[in-house]
Amino acid sequence: MITVIRSLLFNTAFYANIIIQMIVFTPIYFLMPRKKAWIVPKNWALSNLWLQKMIVGTDYEIEGLENIPEGAYICAPKHQSFWDVFAFLPRLDDPVMILKRELMWIPLFGWYVAKMRMIPIDRGTRAKALRSITLGAQKAIDEGRQILIYPEGTRRPPGAPPQYKYGITHIYAELGLPVIPIAHNAGLYWPRRKFRRYPGTIRCRVLPPIEPGLDKEVFFKRLIEVTEAACDELLIEAAKGPNPPPMPPTAIQRLKELGVEPTRTRQ
Repeated sequence: MITVIRSLLFNTAFYANIIIQMIVFTPIYFLMPRKKAWIVPKNWALSNLWLQKMIVGTDYEIEGLENIPEGAYICAPKHQSFWDVFAFLPRLDDPVMILKRELMWIPLFGWYVAKMRMIPIDRGTRAKALRSITLGAQKAIDEGRQILIYPEGTRRPPGAPPQYKYGITHIYAELGLPVIPIAHNAGLYWPRRKFRRYPGTIRCRVLPPIEPGLDKEVFFKRLIEVTEAACDELLIEAAKGPNPPPMPPTAIQRLKELGVEPTRTRQ
């Protein structure tokens, strides 16, 4: 019952925070130069993390920050939750996100996104989408920005078999930039398409850069291997911790494959 109450309070505060900050900071945001205006969405991200800690009791830790280089690179986080959409923003200098074109049509939100010159794509036509991404990404890296892309394209529950899209390989080959994989276990504490939020500590791991210039297949295989291996380690740490979160079926199955018996399961 406590988890339900805290989840209700947090979800209410989370969406209220979006609306209030958009209304209060809109004049400041649109009058500031584009790069300086990042202070508004980054402040929003930090305030969400604070609300989650204060209301739900969910903290987070990021290790491997020394692996983040300066200048342009491709940032490739695991995508498990809405949490990973905003949580890394304060750690990135001037990111450009690759997102669905339909998001640009949302009133006010779409205007916020447009100011930051994100890269909208039409996922219905693969060849056109890849050309659009490449052109937009090239302009971004000429400005020293970071390309933020989720290799699986959609949220996957913790422990689920990986479904990486080949599009990141095309971008990697075309741009000639290092790729920074990021593993985490946020989906255990902020599950996709679920109401409940769980207390604990979300653990993230910024992995060493994958250098540019590798064969496409070699790169693709390495990205999957290093990211999934780190996610497995973080899943096991959470399951063996003093107060593990309830595990979804995909995490239970993966833990069994790894020889670990979960102590809590999610209904």
